[in-house]
Amino acid sequence: MSPSATNYKKILIVEDEKDILHLVKLYLEKEGFRTVSAMTGAEGLRQVKAEHPDLIILDLMLPEMDGLEVCKRIRLNQDTALLPILMLTAKAEESDTVIGLELGADDYVTKPFSPKALVARVKALLRRLERNANNPQTLYHYGALMVDLSRHEVRLQGEEVMLTAKEFGLLEHLLRNVGRVLTRDVLLNAVWGYDYYGTTRTVDVHVRRLKQKLPLLNDAILSVKSLGYKLRESDMPA
Repeated sequence: MSPSATNYKKILIVEDEKDILHLVKLYLEKEGFRTVSAMTGAEGLRQVKAEHPDLIILDLMLPEMDGLEVCKRIRLNQDTALLPILMLTAKAEESDTVIGLELGADDYVTKPFSPKALVARVKALLRRLERNANNPQTLYHYGALMVDLSRHEVRLQGEEVMLTAKEFGLLEHLLRNVGRVLTRDVLLNAVWGYDYYGTTRTVDVHVRRLKQKLPLLNDAILSVKSLGYKLRESDMPA
């Protein structure tokens, strides 16, 4: 994605460490992004409402309200439920990463990080969202589940279900490959991109979240030992 392609993309950075905040702003603006910032969780939520960013970079450890709570509130608000969230964490424990993903973060970066690598992750996430938006209309039915790629809409028995960008991408890839075994690495590359630095644990967390939000997938997404996952052929009426 060239700077000219990113000029109208606005990134909200919620980070309480001034040096990191200024560094991230510098690198993003150098690549043509517009930036707004906040140094507390509460201010971050206010900026989401006021600025309508295209993506949020959200630190985990924040004063007043931590990043996990901010992420949770963003996902519970229908107006912001699909806002892409890239979480920053200074903690190395896997549990922190898993909690962030379970609450709806689309991606994460562990401090210390390379600013260039962070910008690359932002670009990759925005590219995937734009690619989905530019695809011709494609409609999938799986039993009582309807997925409209052009509208980025998921309905179960007629009721809309809100998924994060990564959850939607994972579901889309499973639907495109019904009956095929997809390794965790394949899913990581397809949904998170070749430049993703996370672990295959990320896939497991998102599969679990999909099953929680769409119960009919509990028995439909099969775990293939030591390999990955497969969406079985549907034998349920649409």
